[in-house]
Amino acid sequence: MPQMAPINWLSLFMTFIIALLIFSAMNYFATIYTPETSTKSKNDLSISWKW
Repeated sequence: MPQMAPINWLSLFMTFIIALLIFSAMNYFATIYTPETSTKSKNDLSISWKW
């Protein structure tokens, strides 16, 4: 079985690394998070302590 030249291994490695980086960047930046805006008003309950 013929062996691959080192430059072939390097180019193959760089191709997969670049593909991984592009895929990871697309996954990271493609997600759009919409924060939930709650319409509930905070009820300030005054607790009367009975000591």
